Amino acid sequence: MRNHKSIEAFAQACRVLPGGVNSPVRAFGGVDRKPLFIAGAKGSRVFDVDGNEYIDYVGSWGPMILGHAPPAVVAAIQKAAERGASFGAPTLAETELASRVVRAFGSIEKLRLLCSGTEAVMTAIRLARAYTGRDTIVKMVGCYHGHSDSLLVSAGSGLAERGTAASPGVPEALAALTVVVPYNDWDTLRQAFRKQPGDIAAVLVEPVAANMGVVPPEPGYLESLRSLCDENGALLIFDEVISGFRVAWGGAQERYGVRADLTCLGKIVGGGLPLAVCGGRAEIMDLLAPLGHVYQAGTLSGNPLATAAANATLEILEAGGTDKTKERYAQLESLAAGLETGLAKAAAHAGVPVTINRVGSLLSCFFTDKPVRNFDDVRATDIGSFKRFFSEMLDRGVYLAPSAYEAMFVSLAHTSQDIERTVEAAGESFRRL
Repeated sequence: MRNHKSIEAFAQACRVLPGGVNSPVRAFGGVDRKPLFIAGAKGSRVFDVDGNEYIDYVGSWGPMILGHAPPAVVAAIQKAAERGASFGAPTLAETELASRVVRAFGSIEKLRLLCSGTEAVMTAIRLARAYTGRDTIVKMVGCYHGHSDSLLVSAGSGLAERGTAASPGVPEALAALTVVVPYNDWDTLRQAFRKQPGDIAAVLVEPVAANMGVVPPEPGYLESLRSLCDENGALLIFDEVISGFRVAWGGAQERYGVRADLTCLGKIVGGGLPLAVCGGRAEIMDLLAPLGHVYQAGTLSGNPLATAAANATLEILEAGGTDKTKERYAQLESLAAGLETGLAKAAAHAGVPVTINRVGSLLSCFFTDKPVRNFDDVRATDIGSFKRFFSEMLDRGVYLAPSAYEAMFVSLAHTSQDIERTVEAAGESFRRL
């Protein structure tokens, strides 16, 4: 495929944007290529400025569960835009959206609408600290929760140690308020509570890790986190920015039967527009101003275009009732399971060792013959093979996330023919590695 216009566009962008992009992974640095510049998208396809067409498994990094430009969502945005793009005042659509989210997530009694997942997690942490009167947060290695200072941390000198700054510009004093432990390791979390009794405000986790590739929770892991938090007076925060409305209508909490005290949602909940949610028990959420003294505000929070897209998207997913909702998610499950099976068979036929992790319509293909259950396992995989696989697939018209540490997203717009074509491309690509 020709990419001359994308290459030229990237060169122009680099003159005015740091790295030529507005979010680092878009630069394709993790796959040693120049990025695609997208001209448009429809259904399961994206089209670049060179006129190339790709089956898309990025889906704007997760929001596009209905596929690109679904007519009902487009119509809702257009209708809202005709009434005005922003008011900075309450609207009926905000209450409608909040009510939909509360119906879906049994752990959410009240919520605050925000503009990004980063902002949602920041708010959850502030609430947890105010509610408990404690300062320390625990997060898991490899789980990403946005780019706020206290969460851009790496593991300290040992397990269950205070974090160190992972980015210039992050004060070490802030990083030290975050303890970092391995994902899927509840014993180390127990050690952290023992080392700092009465100090930990909250445990923050992606219940389905999806920012190191897809890594499911081990059986009993989420239940253990819930128990440890209860035993030690800490809150459990689930970052369901990716898994919310993705792995089930009620997110990972529905799928695994474990409730969080605070939940962060993004991506799908905004229907592709900038919108996020921080929600939880009413007694915690009521600490937010204007009821309480925990301050949080945003000019574009509850933006009418975003709430229109969100309500239209969730209405389609909810589909008018429990049975119809289950049908939607069964369809996603079936498509993703077919892709998982096809990729595994294609790799085996080519003699390429892979491990495929999947939860619902989220999946990752790791180049290893070993299980992948935490970030150390991910880093031990063959990243070089992934880079080559990515390029081979792109050249065959399949657009995967340009990083070995990201997920593939299947949408309701994907068809069985898309899956078959993808598996065929994968077979050819595996044989060229």
